[in-house]
Order: sequence, then C-alpha cells, then structure tokens
Amino acid sequence: MEQNKKMGLISAILLGINGIVGSGIFLLPGKVYTAVGSNSLVVYVLATLLVLSILVCFAEAGGLFNKNGGAYLYAKEAFGEFVGFEVGLMSWVVRIISWSALSVAFATAIGVFWPEAATTYKNLIASALVIILSINSIFGVKKIEIINNISTVGKLVPLIIFIVVGIFFVKPENVFVSGGPALTTSNAAAGIILIFYAFTGFESFVVATGEIENPKKNMPIALIVTMAIVAVIYILIQIVCVGVLGANLADNSAPIAEASNVFLGGYGKVFIGIASLISILGINIGSSLVTPRCGSSLAEDGLLPRAIAKTNKYGSPYIAIIISACLCIPLIMSGGFEQLAVMSVVARFAQYLPTCISILVLRKRSDLQSTFKVPFGPVIPIIAVVCSLWLLQQAWIQDIGAPIYQNRVLIGLGALVVIVPIYFIMKKVNSKEKEQQIENVQ
Repeated sequence: MEQNKKMGLISAILLGINGIVGSGIFLLPGKVYTAVGSNSLVVYVLATLLVLSILVCFAEAGGLFNKNGGAYLYAKEAFGEFVGFEVGLMSWVVRIISWSALSVAFATAIGVFWPEAATTYKNLIASALVIILSINSIFGVKKIEIINNISTVGKLVPLIIFIVVGIFFVKPENVFVSGGPALTTSNAAAGIILIFYAFTGFESFVVATGEIENPKKNMPIALIVTMAIVAVIYILIQIVCVGVLGANLADNSAPIAEASNVFLGGYGKVFIGIASLISILGINIGSSLVTPRCGSSLAEDGLLPRAIAKTNKYGSPYIAIIISACLCIPLIMSGGFEQLAVMSVVARFAQYLPTCISILVLRKRSDLQSTFKVPFGPVIPIIAVVCSLWLLQQAWIQDIGAPIYQNRVLIGLGALVVIVPIYFIMKKVNSKEKEQQIENVQ
C-alpha cells in the first residue's frame, strides 16, 4: 500500500473496533450470567483489566516495528525462528477455530426468529455457511467491502441505541442485589474466558501495522483507545441486560434481543435480531476472506508448502480456502458456540503469552526503541503472563474427564505440538530450495 493510501489514526481505531465487536457481545451476556450470576459485572471488569494488561504489551511491541507481522514478528525477533514459526502457524489455527465459532454464532442468532436453527439445524446451517462463503472466495466474488461496511453500521448503531434507551429501564435491584451462584475461583475463570472471546481480535489488528500511517506512534494509541471504547460499550451492555432481564438472563441465547423486547416491544427484538444477523454475517464474510489468506501468506513466506499459496485465475488461494473449510466443518460438529468460543480463546494464548514475554526480552535490545512503554517496568507483563497461565490452568481443570473431542484445552493448544514436525520438514525443504538456487546461479 502506498504511503498516501495508508490508514490514519481515526481509521485505524474504527478498524480495530470493527475487528473486535462481533458475535460475542450479542450472544455471551447470558452465558456469563449463568456462570457467575449478579457478579457478572465484577467479572467483566476483571476480564477487561486482564485484556488491557495483554493489550499494552502488544502496544509496546507494536511501537517497536514499522512492518506487518504482529505476534509472529514479535516472537521471531525475541525468541528466534522456531518460536516465530509456532506462533505464526497458530495464527492460522486460531483463525480456523474462530471462523467455526462465528459460523455457529450465525445459526444461533437465527434462533431468535427460528428456534430450531439454534438446536436441530445448527450444525447444518453453520457448515452450509462455511461452504457457501468458501465457494464465494474461490470464485473471487467482489463487492465484499459494501457488505462489510453495512455490517459495521449494523452492529454499532443498534448497540448504541440499546444502551441509550435501555439504561432508563434498568432495575437497580437486578444489578445490585445478589443473585445466582456465588463467585468462586472456578466460575470466575469460566466467566473471564467467555468474556475474553468478546474482546479477541486485537491480535489480528496488529498484523496490519505496516498499513497504518506512522505505525510506531499510531499503533499503540489505536490499540489503547480501541479497547477503552469497546470495554465501555461491553460493560454498559451487560448492565442493561442484567438490569432489564435479571435472573431471566441466565442461559439466554439472544440476551440483547430479549432485553430489547422488554423495553422496545416486538419491534425492538426484531431490530436487534436483524442487526446481530447482519453483524455476524459480515464477520463471517470477513473470516472467509482472511482465514485462508493467513495460511497462504505463511506458505508464501516458506513456513508451509508453497502449493498452499497457489492462486486460481480469480486470484484466490483456492487450496488454502479448501483446507480452511475442511478443518472448520469438523470443529463445527464438535460443539456449540460456547465451546468453540472458549477453544478460540485458549488457542489465542499461544500468541498472547509469547508477546507478553517478548517485551521483557526486546527491551534489552539497544537497536529497538518503542514509541510506547508499558508503565511499572516488568510488573504488568509479568501479571499478564501469570494471569494467562492461571486461566489456562483453570480451563484445564474444568475439562478433566471430558471426552477428547470436547476438551477445549487439548484442542486449543494441542496444535502447538502437532505442528512441531512441520517446522523441521519445512526447514529441510527450504534448505534444499536454497541449495538448488545456488546451483542454478553457478
């Protein structure tokens, strides 16, 4: 992208908000209330603090470089090629898991109008969506930008209306009177992991560092401002949902739509239901484009077989598209939206942890100076690492005894082990290619 076409700070912030605000906030408030009851607001604050501790580490790392790469780049610079490879390939794995969760979220959102869509036909609808969007990608169908712009407006305007109107219908006794299960270490961790899903996306945003004007200065600002805005929106939405629905929020698969039904009537429920569908469909369209291209870009860099980067006459990486879709569908069949959301969060820690630790290593390099530095020395990065490990440990404990296809930690992080042989195979393949190039020159 040419310099005059790069995004300014405001555009970068809007891009960040669009990448983070998605299916999670439309579907998760009820799940969180089920886990921790009236303590959901406390858990939202705790989750926000944890996300911010990780995000400021990304902000400092982003202020070190002017080029694309994100967590892959930070890990490679701090710990070398092998760790960089693991983090880079996990980025594709995370995208695939996330797309699976988003497709199931779409079927769940249809359940507002057609209940069987969220139960009996959930897997069929989600799988069909992945297949249709993959075919769309293969044939290079254009005009996606219009749909993405509509989905951005379709998610933000209804949420703002929901907050502004709904705040006047909040019942204080629902917010401040204790209800539901008592807050424990176990259910607090479960709630935080669920909420974390609604915040995810910023790690993908930093991959596009090189597309932003003056990225070393603007990326840290965009990250922090984006997350502050998103956090305020999320907490206000939870307050309205809890305040309006009270105990009825528990296990509600479409909480914002149901709360809108209370204070805006049937039209309000339909309005929010349609808005959530537009939003989630738009994010699925974006995932259908980005997910396979994440794999093809890794192949172009020699981290995967170069055949995966092959394009057809429409310029689409058709092999990467087919692989992505084929891996998405079994994940869709493995569980519901909540399970896939948690699995997606767990897998993302393969990017979060190396980035937080890399700050402590990259600070020692005299050739790198960040435009933003996390305050209090190593304290916040260490807190982020410790809290992240605690969440993973809690997720592991809660999965003990579950069948392997349901175990979110093993599936979420198991790819780290599975992809190790790929590194050595690709290293050997690339070595032979370099030798062949040298021979051809000679």
